[in-house]
Amino acid sequence: MSSKRDRMSGNEAVALAIKQVNPDVMPAFPITPSTELPQIVSSYISNGEIDTEFIPVESEHSSMSAAIGASAAGARALTATSSAGLAFMWEELYVASSDRLPLVLCLVNRALTGPLNINCDHSDAMGARDSGWMQVFAETNQEAYDNFIMAYRVTEHPDVMLPMMVCYDGFITSHAVMNIETIDTSTVRDFVGTYKPENFLLNKEMPMAIGPYANSPFYMETKYNQIKAMRNAKKVILDVCAEFEKISGRKYGLFEEYKMDDADYAVVVMGSAAGTTKDCVDELREQGVKAGMIKIRVLRPFPGEELAEALKNCKSVAVLDRAENYSTLNGPVGSELKAAMYDAGLSIPTLNYYYGLGGRDYTVEEAESVYRDLRTLVSGSGVKAPKQFQYLGLRK
Repeated sequence: MSSKRDRMSGNEAVALAIKQVNPDVMPAFPITPSTELPQIVSSYISNGEIDTEFIPVESEHSSMSAAIGASAAGARALTATSSAGLAFMWEELYVASSDRLPLVLCLVNRALTGPLNINCDHSDAMGARDSGWMQVFAETNQEAYDNFIMAYRVTEHPDVMLPMMVCYDGFITSHAVMNIETIDTSTVRDFVGTYKPENFLLNKEMPMAIGPYANSPFYMETKYNQIKAMRNAKKVILDVCAEFEKISGRKYGLFEEYKMDDADYAVVVMGSAAGTTKDCVDELREQGVKAGMIKIRVLRPFPGEELAEALKNCKSVAVLDRAENYSTLNGPVGSELKAAMYDAGLSIPTLNYYYGLGGRDYTVEEAESVYRDLRTLVSGSGVKAPKQFQYLGLRK
């Protein structure tokens, strides 16, 4: 195995990973900020560098429909989108997961309209978190590249056979240029392997139907089998990560713990904001504050039990959501983490914040304010407790 140091944007890095994997079919429709992905991949195809079949379609609904058809026929398929493009695929997302198709969708996270906004938040992915797709999030360009290389190994595993969204933050990650370390193509292809589906529509030896009508005697069993596969995915993801570490030297799991060994105050976050939070943790540690951070990498399947175990010794916890779910109680990640902590018997004071909606900056100073609130929350000083569900960086 050989590796190479390089500098590229997140979209360029994921496009390179696609080139190295060389999937069979990629239907796609352009939408900011994911447009570069199919653009770069189509250039690879035109230049004869890969033999992926690129299908230009008239909409994102058609893009996912074509990907479903290709996957059902036995091909290794993928597509890419953002924001309203994902929303336009809505019906087909559920078809793909219930048909147990090992598709990969590169989701470059962008705020859902309205009002119209082309910048990053997680409202697109959060809206689809219950569609039966696995979801993995990247902090950096390196992680986006690595996550795609690992994706098919997870989706195609016989104990899983579910589609996966490889998510990374629009513009912050997709367009910013960072140093990354790439793996040589032959090693990537050996790692990913050849897709050999057991059942597929073009198998003349075994005629079959995909996506049949399922009335009440069958529908519930379908859903039960999907959740069994989602539970199985945790172990498969960890096993694939362990294998990937052997070829890359990079260690991944369901989430990343940063200075959590003795942390009294922990922030739980996803995506590119983890880097900002780490800088804050480093500053607070220099001041003697036992701050720590957990970055969720895998949102689906949700690692609730594992997160509760990692947080059990903390005095207080904050969960940062980059999407609003309008429950007026908790954000999407906040509600799931609090439920997991409750089920684990933890009574740790926990605050939920919203940040970065529509691309609003998230700063080290705002992260510091969260840790300050966490200390106030358990100080016993009689100071008024911090408010729940604050919007960080909100203009007054």
